[in-house]
Amino acid sequence: MLEDINRTLSKCFGWVSTVLPLGLKFFAIAVAAAAVFLFFDLRTLGVLCLLAGCFCAYFFRDPKRETVFAEDEIACPADGTVLSIKTEEDPNSVVVRIFLSIFDVHVQRSTVTGKTGEIFYNKGTFLFANNPAADKNERNLIQLFKNGNPAQFAHVEQITGAIARRIECWVKPQQDIKTGAHLGLVRFGSQVAVYLPKDGVRILVKEGQKVQGGVTVLGLWK
Repeated sequence: MLEDINRTLSKCFGWVSTVLPLGLKFFAIAVAAAAVFLFFDLRTLGVLCLLAGCFCAYFFRDPKRETVFAEDEIACPADGTVLSIKTEEDPNSVVVRIFLSIFDVHVQRSTVTGKTGEIFYNKGTFLFANNPAADKNERNLIQLFKNGNPAQFAHVEQITGAIARRIECWVKPQQDIKTGAHLGLVRFGSQVAVYLPKDGVRILVKEGQKVQGGVTVLGLWK
């Protein structure tokens, strides 16, 4: 029975140990604000602050993931739901778009082991991340090449949503990187796009599928 209780507690509260420093900062601010409101007997506002703080801590979580990928596997870079899989402006590449709700983990991870290329930041609009036109939102493209091979690219694009509008990029150009390594974070609802060579990969995920960054196999190199 004790083992069952431990498993239940771990499932419900295990994420607490994975909260990023930024999440702890927001939580501390919310607790301080709640304490002030409760001191003045403004209980409703105090409780709302505590709930907001708990949500921020939950949002900024970074669960440990140590999936070992095969040489021909491409890792999914983000948690969320696959929005679309199609060729867009470049006829030689296929784009997989993933929508991240406010309840998904918002840390992005590397799709391959190899090197980063250039990093391109573009200002844009701030539509909701599940909007078909969200590809024009503020975004940050991180080029990723398997073993440094330009023909085997699996670029990851971080795209803001309509709420917080903040992108964090944690890597630099020409950096060695491993599959599943951290790339960055987009705050409070966002979209992630993966650019792959159209004739060089076999996509395994499907539209509407729930995926996990650093866990789900996005596709295979041909």
